[in-house]
Amino acid sequence: QVQLVESGGGLVQPGGSLRLSCAASGTTFSTNIKRWYRQAPGKEREFVAAMLSDGGTWYADSVKGRFTISRDNAKKTMYLQMNSLKPNDTAVYYCNLGNNWGQGTQVTVSS
Repeated sequence: QVQLVESGGGLVQPGGSLRLSCAASGTTFSTNIKRWYRQAPGKEREFVAAMLSDGGTWYADSVKGRFTISRDNAKKTMYLQMNSLKPNDTAVYYCNLGNNWGQGTQVTVSS
């Protein structure tokens, strides 16, 4: 059974940093496109970042230059390093691998 387990969310002040992790099991990891999405209260889920199997990346304009997606194939884990966080980055963040989703982790940016 496929499982994606997220961790690393929390409360951070504006300008701070967090690193989210998403550990996969029960599925092929290295060849799948890895994606992060987020959903703020009252809004639709939106794309944040993605990484191809060859390491190519792309980002939503709203996070470009502040967020970095990465992976460790040996650990079957993907990461989202988030720097210079803003209040409007507040959302539940979800990892995605193929047709599978993590449970979500809350990120709150507030002073």
